[in-house]
Amino acid sequence: MARYRKTEIWKSVDWITIMLYFIMVIAGWFSICGASYEFDNVGLFDPSGRPGMQMIWIGSSFVLIFILLMLENDFFEIFAYLIYATVIVLLIATIFLAPNIKGSHSWLVLGPVRLQPAELAKFATALALAKFMNGYGFRLTTFKNFSIALLLIILPMVCILLQRETGSALVYLAFFLVLYREGMTGYVLLTGICAVAFFVISMKYSSVLVGITPLGELIVSCLILLTVSGLVVTARKDFKTVKIMLAAIATTFSFAYLISLFTPVNFAWVSIGLLGAAILYLLYLSYRSWVWHYTLIALFALGSVAFMFSVDYMFNDILEPHQQVRIRVSLGLEDDPSGAGYNVNQSKIAIGSGGLTGKGFLNGTQTKLKYVPEQDTDFIFCTVGEEQGFVGTSAVLLVFCFFILRLIVLAERQDNAFGRVYGYSVASIFFFHLVINVGMVTGLTPVIGIPLPFFSYGGSSLWGFTILLFIFLRLDASRKER
Repeated sequence: MARYRKTEIWKSVDWITIMLYFIMVIAGWFSICGASYEFDNVGLFDPSGRPGMQMIWIGSSFVLIFILLMLENDFFEIFAYLIYATVIVLLIATIFLAPNIKGSHSWLVLGPVRLQPAELAKFATALALAKFMNGYGFRLTTFKNFSIALLLIILPMVCILLQRETGSALVYLAFFLVLYREGMTGYVLLTGICAVAFFVISMKYSSVLVGITPLGELIVSCLILLTVSGLVVTARKDFKTVKIMLAAIATTFSFAYLISLFTPVNFAWVSIGLLGAAILYLLYLSYRSWVWHYTLIALFALGSVAFMFSVDYMFNDILEPHQQVRIRVSLGLEDDPSGAGYNVNQSKIAIGSGGLTGKGFLNGTQTKLKYVPEQDTDFIFCTVGEEQGFVGTSAVLLVFCFFILRLIVLAERQDNAFGRVYGYSVASIFFFHLVINVGMVTGLTPVIGIPLPFFSYGGSSLWGFTILLFIFLRLDASRKER
């Protein structure tokens, strides 16, 4: 077996994915050069500069790749829980030992080297989740299994939140895509999507009044009514109940409109009253026919109403002031071109100035004049846009899309749950990073500070993504050893 591993592993490993990895790493290094190289300072390969230091991280990543591919095929499954526990201890230690760097305590300083354990926790969590879900007779639909899977995801997430690294913690939401692939009901994802939509709409229209009606509450409560109606149809195929609910909604709103011709009416309260009636009706149906689906839908409606009224509290009393400003700027509720909106505005200018084909390597004016903060880390994509233009950014996005689709193909061809779950974890994490990073650079999502894989400067980031990927490639290559 060992002889087969040493001589045949290089034939079994997926070279398409490896080539995509090399393309992105090399393109990332050139982007870091464009973002941080100074003509009258250090050379491109000088380790005192960021391009030179990133080259060292790239070289050390190649060593990591060799080590990972040479390990036994069952090493990662055997030691999955131990790796996870070690990283959790490291995350907890980071909370207390890490210095305050830009408001967060997420970097361990070891002499000249800075290490961010949160980047390593991703592959550790993926391993632990894969091992747990590979158990004999495992079914995610049982309450015990689902609770343990959630705990494995939430524990590192909480530790990272305590380090005041909200962006890195939110990455763990990507694991819910894995749970969905492995049998989690789609209603959980629907609940998450609804929560985001209700939060955004409530914030966007919280101060808008139409007569005496708060527009945000009216829109959200109507969306809840429509969602509840849709759930009744999809869960129970109960068109009769939906017809009764829609008729009641139409009749009540028509009556309220007639009253509003003579006296002001708060239509939001009309909609909320209809929700209350719908909840009671669904509970009655559940009791009468002994069908728990109606109770669950009623609880969803009740929870959605409670969430709608708690948005203001969560925003003002839970989120940090800088997070509040970022969300307000992203939603267009506040114009702060010299503060929270500065990064995004300058990033848009840099990307737009690149035009179709860009200004050329090392010729970006926005980049060279340091207008964009964090332009070689979280905002590295704007450097690509300025120097390589629309053609370059499109090429980067296409490579990433092909890369993620390839990971999904590899995950689907695994012959056990461990490899499949880990593979989908890898694909989901890369997908989340790509969407959020590009979204925040272009102003589509709030700035939460997560890197673009293989492009953003940083050893912890490059190591974390490299380990995450090549563990999976080693698992995939081991299919031919069994």
